[in-house]
Amino acid sequence: MSDTTLSPAELAAKHGLSVSGARPGLTAYIKQLWGRRHFILSFSSAKLTAQYSEAKLGQIWQVATPLLNALVYYFIFGVLMNAKRGIDSDAYIPFLVTGVFLFTFTQNSLMAGVRAISGNLGLVRALHFPRASLPVSFALQQLQQLLFSMIVLMIVVVSSGFMPSMTWPLIIPVLALQFVFNTGLALIFARLGSKTPDLAQLMPFIMRTWMYSSGVMFSLSTVLKGKPHWLKDILQCNPAAVYMDLARYALMDGYGGHSLPPHVWALAAGWAVVVGGLGFVYFWKAEERYGRG
Repeated sequence: MSDTTLSPAELAAKHGLSVSGARPGLTAYIKQLWGRRHFILSFSSAKLTAQYSEAKLGQIWQVATPLLNALVYYFIFGVLMNAKRGIDSDAYIPFLVTGVFLFTFTQNSLMAGVRAISGNLGLVRALHFPRASLPVSFALQQLQQLLFSMIVLMIVVVSSGFMPSMTWPLIIPVLALQFVFNTGLALIFARLGSKTPDLAQLMPFIMRTWMYSSGVMFSLSTVLKGKPHWLKDILQCNPAAVYMDLARYALMDGYGGHSLPPHVWALAAGWAVVVGGLGFVYFWKAEERYGRG
């Protein structure tokens, strides 16, 4: 058949041409993303270094910021509002600092995800690469920042009288599961934020509501006494509360299983798998549309 009789689509197929910027299959996309792993690591490290490059104290702010937040929350909720009821006085400071550090990990990952595409349009439009590299690198940046903060957290925990125990290594799977969950959230909100930049202005209100309903500054089981069981189940099973409670259980000897919701490890793994997997697929579905329009 003569080329002159073929339609443009048939002619392209005959000569092995494909649509520029077309979305690859899911398996091929994962392979492309893995092939960019060095870029993802370098990009996240560079962003972390640049974040405080203009501050005189530099990288110290990585730890000082969540620690100062914890100090403010301790004064307001621990001293003024007596939110530490149900928690031993010696345990409240590590309880609070653990909650603030881990919730900040999720909060910053989500907020960075919202701006991952819309805030890097020049890069997205100039180069061809799997766009998931950006939200994944931002989530990895927040993990690196948390690991710096964990040094201070360990000091706070030990200073409060909680010596290293057999449960301390459990913090590794807790943070790994939370990282997968956070990455899924970053991917979901990266796609949403790419078309709705105003979402970044709304997110602080949503995150504040989530923080206050997750037991960052107080014991959920104590506050919810006498409340309907369905409300208690919803709040205790929300992912932020699950990961914070597991971290407290790992680091604070005496924060026993009675403080955790039933099947807490299954909940932690379930949130990570569902949000991480669905977030990745949801982001991939719009791959060819990022940076256009």
